[in-house]
Amino acid sequence: MNQLSHDLRREPLRTSGPLLLVPDAVLLPEGPSGGTAVVVADGAFRAVGPAEELERTHPRLDALRLPGHLLMPGFVDAHHHLTQSFGSALAYGEPSEIFRRVWVPLEGALDEESAYTAAKLAALEALRGGFTTVADAGNRTGVDVDVVASAARDAGIRCVLGLVCDDAATREGSVLDEAGGHLARYEGDPLVHASLAVSLPEAATEATLRGTARLAAEAGATVQIHVNEHLAGVERSLVRHGLRPLEHLHRIGALGPQLLAAHATLLTPRELTLLADTGAAVSYNPVASAWKGNAVAPATAMAERGIRFGLGTDGTRGDGFRLADAAEFAQRIAYGLATGDSSCGAGWTWLEHATRGGADAVGLGARTGTVAAGLAADFLLVDVTNPELALSWDLQWELVRRGNRDQITAVFVAGRMRLWRGLPVEWDGPALVRRAAELARAAVEGAPITRVHPTSTAARARDTTR
Repeated sequence: MNQLSHDLRREPLRTSGPLLLVPDAVLLPEGPSGGTAVVVADGAFRAVGPAEELERTHPRLDALRLPGHLLMPGFVDAHHHLTQSFGSALAYGEPSEIFRRVWVPLEGALDEESAYTAAKLAALEALRGGFTTVADAGNRTGVDVDVVASAARDAGIRCVLGLVCDDAATREGSVLDEAGGHLARYEGDPLVHASLAVSLPEAATEATLRGTARLAAEAGATVQIHVNEHLAGVERSLVRHGLRPLEHLHRIGALGPQLLAAHATLLTPRELTLLADTGAAVSYNPVASAWKGNAVAPATAMAERGIRFGLGTDGTRGDGFRLADAAEFAQRIAYGLATGDSSCGAGWTWLEHATRGGADAVGLGARTGTVAAGLAADFLLVDVTNPELALSWDLQWELVRRGNRDQITAVFVAGRMRLWRGLPVEWDGPALVRRAAELARAAVEGAPITRVHPTSTAARARDTTR
């Protein structure tokens, strides 16, 4: 067997057949492992183990050495809104519940082409940031949700695709037949995994909340719901039901392992117990908390109590390393400083929940999130020769605090290289960005968006005239 060395800085790998990859180290659940190799074939890891052993047991494969690189699981974005990418910057300086003033009007202004382009643009940003899986919490564009599925497939990213099942406002017929059809529609799809979604508990009838929970549980899927995110929403639930949103879901039988509760920033000790006891999962979205003025979800407490959770961007910025850093930093500011907790979960906690824990939270723990034989080959090749990572004493913590997307040389999803040095290898990324800029301008100008905070330029001009 030949020993080959591939310089990823010069050219991408050819991925037409089985690969035996030997990086400097592989990030396993127990930590970085030197002298470890992986065999990738048919979209999955076929073997993971000592390099010498895999070279001996796979004599027909040339061992391809990747000097200066760490092979690690791809990040999982546990909460995204792919069709909102045209307005990401509209969230700056805005108070809570901006979905009413920004996102619903913007999505309503999208046609099929602009919805597809917005979703593919978001997928490109996610891939550039090391995400190999995104959970899309549904959209209100009015176009067929398969438009978003097509965008994700064409971009080459794995997508947990939510279908919004809100019916409290209309109460016209049942949305459960449509929900069941959506869950069946993507059976066997290699990249798209169906999910159900409810915008808020108050947005669906109790029958629908129970029904979507039942359908998802039977299908092994998730129901994504924004839960306990804003104080206004908690107060509306208390007035209407005498219960907080999470408590209301529990009372009607909709709280269980199928639930993916987005944000969950405002949790009482009792609600933490409900999450732990029922096996429900949470998407901890620290950047969204900072950008929109939410509270910070008690993620270190969740980790201590064994509550399932992943990390989500909520469409803020698609950089997995910066998200993990924000996850630790937000816990330190919100909880650690007040208690003298100098660890705040340590680096491995946030990497764990950005990868394997996130995959479990979105319902794909048996498919992705870990470098292990039999799982999908969704992984990153990270350059560890740069000044930020070369002098490593605790690589997992350094990846959290000093990692960034510029250090990601290649992104693989289902065993295929999708991105090399920040650009797609199978389609024209810059052309997509140019088209998105054209469509976004028209969509934003045509949408009845209401912003509270002016742009930075307008604000400065106003301040100088006072």
